[in-house]
Amino acid sequence: MILTWLGHSCFKIQDKVGADGITVVTDPFDGEMVGLKMPRVSADIVTVSHDHKDHNNIEAVDGGSTALTAGEPMIINGAGEYEYKGIFVEGILSYHDEKKGAERGQNIIYRITVDDINIVHLGDLGHELDPKQLDRVEGADILLVPVGGKYTINAERAVDVVNAIEPRIVIPMHYKMDGVKIDGLDPVQKFITAIGLKPEYEERLKLSKKDLPAEETQLVILSL
Repeated sequence: MILTWLGHSCFKIQDKVGADGITVVTDPFDGEMVGLKMPRVSADIVTVSHDHKDHNNIEAVDGGSTALTAGEPMIINGAGEYEYKGIFVEGILSYHDEKKGAERGQNIIYRITVDDINIVHLGDLGHELDPKQLDRVEGADILLVPVGGKYTINAERAVDVVNAIEPRIVIPMHYKMDGVKIDGLDPVQKFITAIGLKPEYEERLKLSKKDLPAEETQLVILSL
């Protein structure tokens, strides 16, 4: 499994490289709004956590070589269970705020299983998870968690969510960095300090199930 960060909350997840590989892209963003360049990518599946411009730019994604329809990826933008060519996706209803969506609407958490690795993408989560939601993400191997605050959980709340889920690897997203134009986000260092783990810096993750850390959660910061 290969995991590459494309910026903000957008990741490219591949089971393998090559024409017969399957690719998932999460939360493609509008580059003009975010301030980062959204690369032109191809995917077989695109997941969208909610209908905001920094998460729903599906026009930036072309269909992969094994897409359901030539030139068009499979779009998943709601709760439910989905499967395509050995990739399993479960969408779990949550909220973009602490008032059950009254302020910013709903948010979909995605559990994506690739090569027997469970990747949980929290989208723009705005609250701690309830017992039913925690049950649905149990066994998360890799957790993609927003940490910038203001529009999502902040660094301290993100630590609480990580501790509740207990993933093997945690990767922060949706934070302030050079080029990002969205006001009010905190930098990733605030989360690094709050969680108290020594970060490992990588350009991308390439691993199999046996490569996952067996004991303490590993903090990975991906670069663009």
